[in-house]
Amino acid sequence: MNVINPVIKTDTQDIAKTGRPTRQQAEEAVRTLLRWAGDDPTREGLLDTPKRVTKAYGQWFRGYDEDPVEMLQRTFGEVDGYQGMVTLCNIRFESYCEHHMAPIIGVAHVAYIPTSRVVGISKLARVVDTYAKRLQVQEKMNAQIANTLFEVLKPKGVAVMLEGEHHCMSTRGVHKPGVNMVTKSMLGSFETDPEQRREFMDIVRGSTSG
Repeated sequence: MNVINPVIKTDTQDIAKTGRPTRQQAEEAVRTLLRWAGDDPTREGLLDTPKRVTKAYGQWFRGYDEDPVEMLQRTFGEVDGYQGMVTLCNIRFESYCEHHMAPIIGVAHVAYIPTSRVVGISKLARVVDTYAKRLQVQEKMNAQIANTLFEVLKPKGVAVMLEGEHHCMSTRGVHKPGVNMVTKSMLGSFETDPEQRREFMDIVRGSTSG
């Protein structure tokens, strides 16, 4: 699947295939929410808000139109037999809670141990972004990233750790800002070898201690 421009599509044939509403229908839904919130969508300051919101949704949720498997297809074998841990720390992500559609802001730490080929490190960050740019719960997002890397790259092991602040908890409900949720997935050799898990956690701690 090709990556599309991050704007909600209005092509009628595509709508028929995916069941996605038209942009005009989405804009009308925003006007309804504005009225429900108690404001007037026809006042000057809100006239273009429906267009801005639908455009923003196209950017925030572009992950539905991206294929993380395709991103990982190009690998490189000229690494002189390197088979150690490849770790990328502090990959910032911005996602949205599927229960309240409130932001989840955090960082991802990703590691894998290659067999004979490696993938460009930017692709690891793009995989994180693709799953983040969907409605999510952090546990599921964590597993999706790890499973995709493990299934596509066929490495010896994969480790993924996410740290996220959930605004559905910090800006509403119990109102507890500054609380981070931490989730981890360990697959392959990271699951079976405690020394590899320890090395990964030491690298993560070292990247965040400064």
